[in-house]
Amino acid sequence: MLSERRSAASGALRLKPLPSFIGLLDWAGVIPFLLFILLFLILPSLYLFVGSFQDSSGRFTLENIRALFTPTIMSAYWVSIRISLLTALLGGVFGFFLAYALLSEETPTWLRSALLTFCGVASNFAGVPLAQAFIFTFGRMGLVTVLLREAVGLDLYEMGFNLYSFWGLSITYLYFQLPLMVLVITPAIEGLRREWREAAENLGASPLQYWWYIGIPILMPSLLGAMILLFGNAFGAYATAISLTGGLINLITILIGNQIRGDVLHNPNLGYALALGMVVVMAVMMSLYYLLRRHSERWLRQ
Repeated sequence: MLSERRSAASGALRLKPLPSFIGLLDWAGVIPFLLFILLFLILPSLYLFVGSFQDSSGRFTLENIRALFTPTIMSAYWVSIRISLLTALLGGVFGFFLAYALLSEETPTWLRSALLTFCGVASNFAGVPLAQAFIFTFGRMGLVTVLLREAVGLDLYEMGFNLYSFWGLSITYLYFQLPLMVLVITPAIEGLRREWREAAENLGASPLQYWWYIGIPILMPSLLGAMILLFGNAFGAYATAISLTGGLINLITILIGNQIRGDVLHNPNLGYALALGMVVVMAVMMSLYYLLRRHSERWLRQ
């Protein structure tokens, strides 16, 4: 009887392995994602790179790259970088404080759910609808502008406010930047354990010391990553800016649209070079994020 059990066990151990094609099924769910990356990221990036070094006839040229350093184009990059940095910093800081307030124990559950739902909607509300909403609200004949002027005699535009300016566009961008920051940073704040705060308080640490030595170092990689996301979100925005300002502000995305779709300034290859410059800017920002993240992680290990 014992020998029969041993022979059965040895036979089970000598079972043939499953066919190799069954292991390929593990990759079946990844194939659509890989195709998406190939069709909408890799191939367009290669086409963009090649087109940047070609003229309208397909011949190799460096004129498009040289044109990137002209004053008009450099100014467009600088304005786009400024507005992206400003909205990323303001949206990141105030979004962090709002997310922390929402997760506070004193905040009612219904209010937290309502605000998180609103953030989910507002973070995707951009483009032409957002621009029209701000024009109807804060334009020269907008609802809020007229109410302030007629009710309290306060004229925003006489005081220097202009919705169709750099600061007006920045305020418009913050409408979707701040909610996006709330959605991104909320899981990171929820990851802070209550035991860490209690241990710090038991050792005599003040709330400021807790955040400076524990909370901020732990959240720093998430904060930096979220702000880089906000920077890229504003840096690549096009529909909101063109609908709100009509091209009055010299943004790099508007220049690209003029070169690719315009009738007068039609030069698609220069547009490809402008987009390649945007890729370089984002690569620099990602490199800075990597360096700052390494620094914050090294600070956390000390």
